[in-house]
Amino acid sequence: MSDRSGPGVAPATSASAARTADGGEPALSLVGVTRVFGGSRAVDAVDLEIREGEFFTIVGPSGSGKSTLLRMLAGLDRPSAGDILLRGRRVNDVPANARPTAMVFQSLALFDHMSVGDNIAFALKMRGVARLERMERARALLDVVHLPAAYIDKPVTQCSGGERQRVALARALASDPEILFFDEPLSAIDNRLRKLLQVEIKELHRRTGKTFVYITHALEEAMVMSDRVALMRAGRIVQVAPPLEIYDRPTSRFVAEFMGEVNVWRAVREAGAVTLPELGLAFPSETIPAPEGFLVARPEKLALLREGGAAPATIAGTIVDEFVLGSRKQIHLRPDGAGESARERPTVFGEIPADAAAPGPGARVRLGLAFADCRFVTE
Repeated sequence: MSDRSGPGVAPATSASAARTADGGEPALSLVGVTRVFGGSRAVDAVDLEIREGEFFTIVGPSGSGKSTLLRMLAGLDRPSAGDILLRGRRVNDVPANARPTAMVFQSLALFDHMSVGDNIAFALKMRGVARLERMERARALLDVVHLPAAYIDKPVTQCSGGERQRVALARALASDPEILFFDEPLSAIDNRLRKLLQVEIKELHRRTGKTFVYITHALEEAMVMSDRVALMRAGRIVQVAPPLEIYDRPTSRFVAEFMGEVNVWRAVREAGAVTLPELGLAFPSETIPAPEGFLVARPEKLALLREGGAAPATIAGTIVDEFVLGSRKQIHLRPDGAGESARERPTVFGEIPADAAAPGPGARVRLGLAFADCRFVTE
């Protein structure tokens, strides 16, 4: 194996050398990585493999440990325990500037006293690259990030928010890193520009073929941009999967609720059936792998039944609200009997196309649900 991991990178022990499922060596591996601050485990014994050339996104609530994990991956912080492997080589003690990686920060961290070109070429200057050569590289990168060549001498303070974001991307690419880290780079940008830059970053990933490791709070970014998503909670990774799999097949109630609007009902296994006590429903001839747990169903899995329509299970009730969400409309239904105990009979979420004719709030309707459209999870 050729050593592409940069100066000062130590070999991994044979016990910790990782392989991907297809037998190839991962770009990054974490083996029992832990980071302790004042007795608190911000990252707790994380095992993870990030594949060569993939767009890998880490999501989680505030305080889940995702930014701490990214800082350790980038060499900006050291683990308290465990190993970080870069293509099979241990890099725990290798500083960021000695790794073949680059970071795009949330704050962008551009130098306001410099031009666009000097910002892009700064890392090359620190490496002693001659000015002519580094400016040629900066000009080439302006084209990569869709900025005019004339911006090479433009003061970075005169750039718009989106332009500054592109300058930060170009600067990260200037030293031709093999892995790029992104720490919530689009969080301070308005929604329209954010959507545009999501597409551009994904396209940049496709064109460069580099490994991208991305942190975000925005679930839409994770769903749109990623090859795989890792969800963190309390310092641990609770599920890693492609975006649609983690959305459709969550492994826990926490994952189901974090990844978008979802119906959650307590489910009980009984003789020859699965019952949902909160709704007074039963699915005959169905079973679940535990005596009790939860069935979760995304709103789009509940169909609005017309007169005479049928479904394996029917939830009757009154529409209390509706919201148009682009191409679809979400219905909030209060099931029959909810007035007796709102806790026992929670609001049910269903969806229909936004242009479909539907009764408004106050109308009585029926929603149909199939057991196959539900996912069984535990706490």
